[in-house]
Order: sequence, then structure tokens, then C-alpha cells
Amino acid sequence: VAMKPSYPRLIFLLPAVKNRPLSVPTPPDPAPAPGCAVSSDMKKLQQREKIIKYFDKDKPAPVITSGSSKVCGKCGEALSSTQTALKALDKVFHASCFCCMSCCRPLQGLPFHDREGSPQCEGCYKNSLPACSRCGEKITDCLLKAMGRCFHPRCFLCSTCSCKLEGGPFVAGEDNQPYCVQDYHRRFSPRCESCKEPIIPAPGSEEMVKVVALGKNFHVKCYRCEDCARLLSPEGDKCPGYPLDGRILCIKCCSKRTKQ
Repeated sequence: VAMKPSYPRLIFLLPAVKNRPLSVPTPPDPAPAPGCAVSSDMKKLQQREKIIKYFDKDKPAPVITSGSSKVCGKCGEALSSTQTALKALDKVFHASCFCCMSCCRPLQGLPFHDREGSPQCEGCYKNSLPACSRCGEKITDCLLKAMGRCFHPRCFLCSTCSCKLEGGPFVAGEDNQPYCVQDYHRRFSPRCESCKEPIIPAPGSEEMVKVVALGKNFHVKCYRCEDCARLLSPEGDKCPGYPLDGRILCIKCCSKRTKQ
């Protein structure tokens, strides 16, 4: 019986980038008057003001502009010059039209996420993220998909020994939980009727070989006559097994018992 372990699929989710206002060019520093030297303190002050202006303009909120002849990116109606308009997502909106696509919360002056061209507030964006099937927390960075479910890579562990399964082989158990290959066989593989040990693939192989006789499972090496312990052939070419009264016997022992 062939058993091939699966491999988890790792997906890197890049969080949606918050839209930022269009950059406003910073005016150049005023040139000193002819024949006048600029003191070092004045230069430091000008550099400081320039830095403050640079960081002050980098806010995750839509830009407020005056109305124009353009149409609103949501309702499609014209924007008059007396109306306040918001510029975001390469469009212009009425202030009342620029709302979260999910909860309709006004987003003027608030950070938002671009969801396929529509704005979404921070709260709705986080609620839309998939939850980890193990810990229940939202997955905000890397998403690992396996068995039709989503996991944090750190949470995709063997259900028995808790070893990490990311990037390695695993097997979905009958309880729909992930297991490393070794623990899967220890828990779910059939046990040999003779030695009572699980029947697992040989090292370096993915195939599990077993002998089934009278509804019982055996290792190939454990498939023996129950009277003389002679190794039986599962193929039936050299020394086949013969069932008799619920026992598996070689032909010699079977003949002895039938004569008794």
C-alpha cells in the first residue's frame, strides 16, 4: 500500500500598503543676500525646518483639495469648486463619499488600505484577514496553507511531538490533524498481528508493504507458520500459507493437523 506524505504550501502575504498623500515639493532654501555670509546656526535651523516639513507631509491620510470639474470616484457626480474634495487612490472623491468599503466609516484624515481600488479602514482590513487554524489569531504576514486550512508557519506543528512541519513532509491523520511521518505511522498505521509493532515504510521509501491474511496484517518478515514458525511466501510461489481453523500454516503443518 503506497502512502505519500504531503508538503505544506507557504504563501507570503504582503500587508496592504496604507495610501499616503501626494508629496508636495519642498521649496528650496532662500539664497543668502549678495555679500552676506550665512552663519552655521542659520544653516542648522534651515536644515531642521526642511526635515520637519519632510516628515510632516508623510501622513497616511487622503489629501484635501478644492473642488474641480472632475467627477467623484465613487458616486460619479461632478465636483464643484465650492466643495471639499479628497484625493486618494489616483481619484478624487466627495468628502462624504470617501468611506470604508465594508463599514461605510468616513475615512477623511484616517489611514486606510487599498483593497482592489476601494478604501478599507484599518479595523475592517484586520477582520478580513484569515485566522490561524491552531492559535486563532489573525495572520498578518506569512500564510501557510495545508489540509484546506490556514496556519502561521510557527503554528504548523505535529499534533503529537510538536515538531515544526514547515517545509517538510507531513501526513494528515484520520482526525484531520497534521503529523510528522513517524508519529503518523505510530498512531495510525496497522499493527502486525505477530509482533504487534506498526507496519511502516522502510527507511528511504514511501511505500508501506504488508501481508493481509484472514483479515489480519503482518510484516513480510512476520508472515510465518503459526506452528513451526517457517517463513511463508505472500506470493504463494515458494511456501504459501494455508488457513485452517483460523490459523495460518505451512503446507506441512496443515497436513499434520488435518490428519489428526
